[in-house]
Parts: sequence; structure tokens; C-alpha cells
Amino acid sequence: MSAAIIDGKEFAARVRAKVATHVGRLKADHGLTPGLAVVLLGDDPASQVYVRSKGKQTLEAGMNSFEYKLANDTSEAHLLDLIDRLNRDPEVHGILVQLPLPAHLDSDLVINAIDPAKDVDGFHISNVGLLGTGQKSMVPCTPLGCLMMLRDYHGDLSGMHAVVVGRSNIVGKPMAQLLLGDSCTVTIAHSRTRDLPAMCRSADILVAAVGRAEMIPGDWVKPGATVIDVGINRVERDGRNKLVGDVHFESAAAVAGAITPVPGGVGPMTIACLLANTVTAACRANGLPEPDGLTV
Repeated sequence: MSAAIIDGKEFAARVRAKVATHVGRLKADHGLTPGLAVVLLGDDPASQVYVRSKGKQTLEAGMNSFEYKLANDTSEAHLLDLIDRLNRDPEVHGILVQLPLPAHLDSDLVINAIDPAKDVDGFHISNVGLLGTGQKSMVPCTPLGCLMMLRDYHGDLSGMHAVVVGRSNIVGKPMAQLLLGDSCTVTIAHSRTRDLPAMCRSADILVAAVGRAEMIPGDWVKPGATVIDVGINRVERDGRNKLVGDVHFESAAAVAGAITPVPGGVGPMTIACLLANTVTAACRANGLPEPDGLTV
């Protein structure tokens, strides 16, 4: 068996096109331009590249992009004051504080200072609670992107057994909640799960989000299963850096029915869904219909 490749790059391009179309309608019909504010502390090269990409794609979608680059030693009081100003700014519909934060800052305090209605990362405790109880919320971008791709590939997910390997607040837990919302039978597994290989082999949908390079080999994959690889790990091979997922791609692709590659799978969907969340937030703030196919 040779797995079908779920092309996240191509799917993300479709999502961004939908976002741009909806933004155009909001401008033409309501004079409304969604705005995304991104706050970056410090000079971490990976974070800087990521923030630049977010800003570029925000502008390409026709939205307003507001970037705030702060020093690594910025005080908590100064950061919270900026967030308060963005919460009250009617031109800002989405706020994202780039993680991880410097060690002297309380990440939970900072995240929960963001207006939940503008929390386009979906990390605020109110949005976590709303998602967990099946109510309307802002949904974390990476799990939302995974769900979109699964729905596109399978259509109805009802009754499928989904195993999520990883229990982080950013991916594992919200991914499980989203799959439950689509009537999957969901198991959350992790490094201490007894007989993890057998648990993975029971999955119709296997979502790997543990942050360990190629931890899941092909013989842990049920024949015909759909594998969503959230991992992005940098490893050295033959003296060169290479990006790999949490799943060993070659062996898994020989068994699975469908699989996301790394790179080019889940990664591109994260920023696409950030843009989608910003449009959704702008529509909700103004009592307008939400865009079809861009939210749950």
C-alpha cells in the first residue's frame, strides 16, 4: 500500500484564498477590514521568521497587520499595558503574542490578559473551557487545520477511532476535543501510555503531536489509517539539517491510507487558520455571518 499524500501546502493556499474572498466582501459590503496584531519579544531567529511570514500573509489576504517587536527584557507591566491597548483598539480583531515568552514573564498571565474574543490562538482559559464544553469559541490554529484536512479527506468522521499521541494544551488536548465534536471515539495517548504501539495500531486516525523526531514507525500504524503528523523536528543527516515529523514517513507511508508530509503538511495550515480565525473574530465582533468552511 502506498499512502495518499495530504498536501497541506495546497490546502492552506485554498484556505487563504477563501479568507481573501471573505475579506473582500467585508470591505465592499461593510467597510470592515479585519486586523491582526502580533507581539514578538526578543530576537529568536525562528520566531522572527515566523512573525514575518504571518505579517506577509495577513497583508496578502487584504487584512491589516500590526506588528509590535519588544526587547527581550520587556517588563510584564509594559507587555500587559500593550495588550490592554490592543484589547480596546476597534481596528484590531485578533491578538497573538508569539510564544515562547522570555523566562521572566508569566505566560498564563499574559495569554489570559488577551480579550477572549480577540484570542485568535485559542489559548485563553475561557476559549479552552468553551471548546471543552462544545460551545462557540476561538479554536487553536494547528488543531483546527488538522480537522479541516481530515474533514476534506474523509467527509464524515463519525464513529472513527482517533488516537492523539500528545497531551499538550496547544495541540493534543484541543485536537481531542475537536475530534470528539465530530463524533469520533477519541483516545489521548502519551509517552507513559502502556503498550503505546498497540494503541497506535488501533487508530483509524492517528495524530502525532509529541515533539520527538520519528518516534512513531510504520509498524505502529494500522493498515489504511490516516496519519496526521504535527511534529516539526530539526535533525542532522549526512552533515545537513533536515526537517522531519514525529512519524517515520517512509515506513508509515507504506502502510497508511493517507499521511501528511513534513514539511508541507500541517505546518502551512497553522498560519492559514490564524488568518481564518482573525476573519471569524472580526465577523463576530460586528454581528456578521461567519465565513463558511473557515471555522468549526
